[in-house]
Amino acid sequence: MSDSGENDAAWTLYKDRPEWRDLKPVPENDGPSPVVVIAHSEKFEDVYNYFRAVLQSNEKSERALQLTKDAVELNPANYTVWQYRRDLLQALGTDLRTELDYVEAVIKHSPKNYQVWHHRRVLVEWLQDPSLELELTGDALLQDPKNYHAWQHRQWVMKTFGLFDKELEFVDNLITEDVRNNSAWNQRYFVMNNHLGWSDLNVQREICYTLEKIKFVKNNESSWNYLRGVCFHDKRGINGNAVVTSFCEELYKNKCRSPYLLAFIIDMCDEAIKKGETNTFHNADRAILLCHDLATKYDKIRSKYWNYVCDKFKKIQKAQNETDNHENNIDN
Repeated sequence: MSDSGENDAAWTLYKDRPEWRDLKPVPENDGPSPVVVIAHSEKFEDVYNYFRAVLQSNEKSERALQLTKDAVELNPANYTVWQYRRDLLQALGTDLRTELDYVEAVIKHSPKNYQVWHHRRVLVEWLQDPSLELELTGDALLQDPKNYHAWQHRQWVMKTFGLFDKELEFVDNLITEDVRNNSAWNQRYFVMNNHLGWSDLNVQREICYTLEKIKFVKNNESSWNYLRGVCFHDKRGINGNAVVTSFCEELYKNKCRSPYLLAFIIDMCDEAIKKGETNTFHNADRAILLCHDLATKYDKIRSKYWNYVCDKFKKIQKAQNETDNHENNIDN
């Protein structure tokens, strides 16, 4: 899909085609004083000159449909071309199954093009048939596991038509292949949030699953973020889950200084302070120490952020000390 192709030598311009002589091409209008004029090939200008003419006359014909295909070939990101093609499909009563095949071919050439994925979505909506979509998106994600448009289309299809049954298995395979695949972790959360739900059993299962992945790669932001998201659904909180707290403290005891581990322990300290449940491990003093370590050694690129967080805990510490001193004075 480009401005030119291997078969351009055999290409017949629209202006030289007898069947198009009845239509006057409409050239691009850049205004009287264009700042930058984009240089297009003769083929590109010819196709789009005739596309503008068809658009202006609102022609609904098979030749117009073929013209949109040529226009897409040259610029698959052009919204107007895709929208007019949809208008033509409806007006002509075109076989939408054939159109699905065509769009699949375009996706293979332009897998990160929003317009073609949107076109596919409209076709599925018209047909009310999602039977090909999981395989299509699965193939796209095999080529690029982080293709945002493929994930977006997959999530829409699953949520619209309830196609969740085998998704955890699909996601687990991706995570097993690349534990740092943030898109796969996000999809796992999507399935839990929209299908399986956050029962206590599911929460504990997901916690155990995530801890096993963290054991494998401790310095992985994706799995730590997922753990934080799962713990949000634990009615006992982070500190109330002995499996999580003991896991983190064991890592810390064994000299693990992943910035994501330290940040997670800081969250534990913050939760303990807010609930008035501070202890030896989770309190303002430790949070300040960890913030300092992150800012100066383990996450220096975000030192300003950690200094900001540290100041917050220092204020909490100061307020607590003033309260303790006041209570001691009263007792005395």
